[in-house]
Amino acid sequence: MKRVVITGMGAVTPLGNDVETFWKNSLAGESGAATITHFNPEKFKVQFAAEVKNFTPEKYLDRNEIKRSDLFTQFAIYASAEAMEDSGLDLTNIDPFDIGVIWGTGQGGMQTFEDDVVAFATGDGTPRFSPFFVPKLIANMASGMISMKYGLRGINYTTVSACATANTAFMDAFNYIRWGKAKIIVSGGSEAPITQASVGGFSSMKAMSTRNDDPKVASRPYDTERDGFIMGEGAGALILEEYEHAKARGAKIYAELIGAAMTADAYHMTAPHPEGIGAAKSMELALEDANITSDQVDYLNPHATSTPLGDLAELNAVTKVFKGSPNLDISATKSMTGHLLGAAGAVEAILCIKAIQNSIIPPTINISNLDENIPEGIHIVTEPKEKEINIAMSNAFGFGGHNSTVIFRKI
Repeated sequence: MKRVVITGMGAVTPLGNDVETFWKNSLAGESGAATITHFNPEKFKVQFAAEVKNFTPEKYLDRNEIKRSDLFTQFAIYASAEAMEDSGLDLTNIDPFDIGVIWGTGQGGMQTFEDDVVAFATGDGTPRFSPFFVPKLIANMASGMISMKYGLRGINYTTVSACATANTAFMDAFNYIRWGKAKIIVSGGSEAPITQASVGGFSSMKAMSTRNDDPKVASRPYDTERDGFIMGEGAGALILEEYEHAKARGAKIYAELIGAAMTADAYHMTAPHPEGIGAAKSMELALEDANITSDQVDYLNPHATSTPLGDLAELNAVTKVFKGSPNLDISATKSMTGHLLGAAGAVEAILCIKAIQNSIIPPTINISNLDENIPEGIHIVTEPKEKEINIAMSNAFGFGGHNSTVIFRKI
């Protein structure tokens, strides 16, 4: 089996539209939450989200790309462009069939769907749908447009596993490269879900925080007063590359992807298994895949969306797997970014890699009163913590009972 390393990164997030700004603001404990500007939320129970600010797609997309793509695709192309630039790849020296794209999204072109269907429903019944309606909304268009932009003719498809999606994409890319089916894969996830239908739908499920009076402290994983997640948007991209190929071209290498796994809870449409059985197995299988033991993991970026049930279920699973390992530190960065749904695992993987690179763990913010039901032996980082990090794990779980785990190592 071939080794797989990370040679480029790109990000569009509520905390910044490039990796370095995102990282800097994460270390500073900034919150990306504020009142929604994408639409008028006055009549909504949830009136805030973690939006991307000052997004200028023109930096990496031409006029036609912008016109023909939903915002989730624009985020994907933008983050991928930064990652490709960062990687230093010279595409003229690489067989285009050796480079693929495996991208993820949970919802796809939600705004496109909403706009055209509302326009039809409020019209006179004449179907005046845009010719770009279907291409803009389908979930695979982000991976397709990334490949078209760079002429990448290798493996190309999209993964969808709700909020576990980006980790699913990474796992597939990881496997294809180590099996020798590709040399390089652009992988990650993007989401643009801050729309009336999406916010209204999640709100009706009572899954989201309603702390409209103080959005910046609303995402509070592990706090006793947490009341749901904050919706976020954006994208994260990684360039996954076969190690010998990266070494031969003199690429800078950020980290090595050493293990990945997925399981299913087979329990409930939206609620996690209360004992975290599937989550625990996902972590165990990822550790086995990486050929390491749980006490070797220095940092865990958990799923931790700030829901009363989900946070504790995951920590129950962590307790089972790590057995109170004194070496493990946990920080829940959704407290700052909000929950980017299908893109969550992508931006959190970037934070894991930056933590390895810089020997510092970003904080969990907004914890005023730690939940007394949190198992003993759990070490939650609430201020930036300097620490040598050799191995970092990231979890992402999704509606439908999807559990996914990836593990990165210093190289």
